[in-house]
Amino acid sequence: QVQLAESGGGLVQAGGSLRLSCIAPGLTFSSYAMGWFRQAVGKEREFVAAISWSGSSTYYADSVKGRFTISRDNAKNTVYLQMDSLKLEDTAAYYCAAGPGITKATLSGAGMHYWGKGTLVTVSS
Repeated sequence: QVQLAESGGGLVQAGGSLRLSCIAPGLTFSSYAMGWFRQAVGKEREFVAAISWSGSSTYYADSVKGRFTISRDNAKNTVYLQMDSLKLEDTAAYYCAAGPGITKATLSGAGMHYWGKGTLVTVSS
């Protein structure tokens, strides 16, 4: 059974940094594109970042471009999200997801096959 498990969330002051990790044991990790999504209270889930199976291509939401960096280590079945210069509006539950490739469907989340349970990021002033 495929399970994705996020970690690294927490409370951080605005302007600070956090690194999220998502491990995916049981997944043929190097065959999947990986993505990070987030959902704030009272809002729809939104795309944050995605990375191709090889790591050669990355995609970011405009709201995080230049501040967040997605990376992966296929040997460790792990994808990371380095979040710098955090803002109050980055407060949300962050979810990692695995999908069959980088497509409009996977970037929207609808095409992702597997999801983690999320980790909470709270940015304070």
